[in-house]
Amino acid sequence: MILTDKRILEEIEKGTIKVEPYNRADLGSNSYDVHLGSTLAKYDNEVLDAKQHNTITHFEIPDEGFVLLPHEFYLGVTLEYTETHAHVPFLEGKSSTGRLGIDIHATAGKGDVGFCGNWTLEISSKQPVRVYKGMPIGQLIYFPVDGEIEVKYNQKQNAKYSGQPNKPIESMMWKNKF
Repeated sequence: MILTDKRILEEIEKGTIKVEPYNRADLGSNSYDVHLGSTLAKYDNEVLDAKQHNTITHFEIPDEGFVLLPHEFYLGVTLEYTETHAHVPFLEGKSSTGRLGIDIHATAGKGDVGFCGNWTLEISSKQPVRVYKGMPIGQLIYFPVDGEIEVKYNQKQNAKYSGQPNKPIESMMWKNKF
């Protein structure tokens, strides 16, 4: 089951879903539209190592926009800060974004109950495309959970992405033991 617009509004009122800034016009019949924040990032090295801390360089999207290039990988961030305390949030691209050839996540479309922060986007494009800060970039859909949560994501000692700021965050794979 996916929450409808009325149920999303009820959960916002109860405080189990939080979106800041919130704009009623961004609420669809069963999703909430999120927008591209003002900051993008790229990895500093061409070859990434899963066991090492791979650093990134942040840059601001200028008012005239920024051209995403094919075969390049960018990290972006949602303008919106979100909290989800009783549902599983999924971030999906909008059809309008996909029709421009933009992918907004490589694999990480699902959040966890208790996720609090801005969403880091894993952006790639099929052809050169100009993007702008504040443009609609994706949509959040919410699924109810069945059963009680033992430990929410924001309460886990090892939660690597809890409280993400309004700038892209690089992979924290290097913190895993393998």
